[in-house]
Amino acid sequence: MRFDLIIFDWDGTLMNSVPKIVACMQAAAREAEWGELEVSAIEDIIGLGLPEAIATLCPGIAPAQAETLRQRYSHHFVHENTTPMPFFDGVEGRLARLRARPGQRLAVATGKSRRGLDRIFRETGSGVLFDASRTADETRSKPHPQMLEELLDELDVGVDRAVMVGDTEYDLEMARAIGMARVGVTYGVHTPARLSASEPRWVAHSVADLFDWLEGE
Repeated sequence: MRFDLIIFDWDGTLMNSVPKIVACMQAAAREAEWGELEVSAIEDIIGLGLPEAIATLCPGIAPAQAETLRQRYSHHFVHENTTPMPFFDGVEGRLARLRARPGQRLAVATGKSRRGLDRIFRETGSGVLFDASRTADETRSKPHPQMLEELLDELDVGVDRAVMVGDTEYDLEMARAIGMARVGVTYGVHTPARLSASEPRWVAHSVADLFDWLEGE
């Protein structure tokens, strides 16, 4: 079965932005006087909206301190940290090939903010590849399925004609909540076991594996 709409997560699925996210969150936590955050703990919350990520990483954090941490994270991400954020090898060409198929629609559902996603779209020129997108600050954070429901409504696609692709259980669980097909990728942050618990249609171990499966459907 070929899917009319393929919805991609961004960080850890299309773009190798995990090292930068980790470094910026660690710096922000120190500056907000929360203390050190483990790499594995930060990787675990990638995909959530920033407020939800901070609340999970820093249980019991006071609102003012959480806001300081949020501001410092954003500052480091946009202005200070220079860690490269390349697309995973082969992603851009394979996305363009998918986009060229007659009737094929592509979308993004991400824990990024709208400002952050639009910045990446501008910097990489990749925004033209996608018909629609939703970010965590304009709808509800993953794993709630609201961003998927809104994308389906906007593009007038039935849930049975769409698939969600992501590297975390948050991606797959929001799709499972509405009966949408889902595909996990293991080159991001969550383990194959965590992805498999969400009963994905396919688990890809490389970019080539992912797009070969999507093109073969």
